[in-house]
Amino acid sequence: MSTGHVVPTRVYLTVFAALMLLLIVTVAVAFVPLGSLNLPIAMLIAVVKATIIVMYFMEVKYGSRLLWVFVSSSFLFLVIFLVLTLNDYMTRGWMTLPQ
Repeated sequence: MSTGHVVPTRVYLTVFAALMLLLIVTVAVAFVPLGSLNLPIAMLIAVVKATIIVMYFMEVKYGSRLLWVFVSSSFLFLVIFLVLTLNDYMTRGWMTLPQ
């Protein structure tokens, strides 16, 4: 019976080190006053960390093409939902109330 793909311990240690480094970067950026760039930078770091977690801990990197299709389509729908939500939120001030 096959146990599937075996990932070397070195890979997991490298992923752990990368996530800890990104954690330090996240905390450091939180203390730097960047004005309106704080949120985009924090989101970028969060997306990088989430991508690392999905690729290695969920073993998408070593998965089949069908798994890649499902993960990619899930990410696409997440982006669509976020864009639609932000579109609604950002345009709420445009509407004038009747007197």
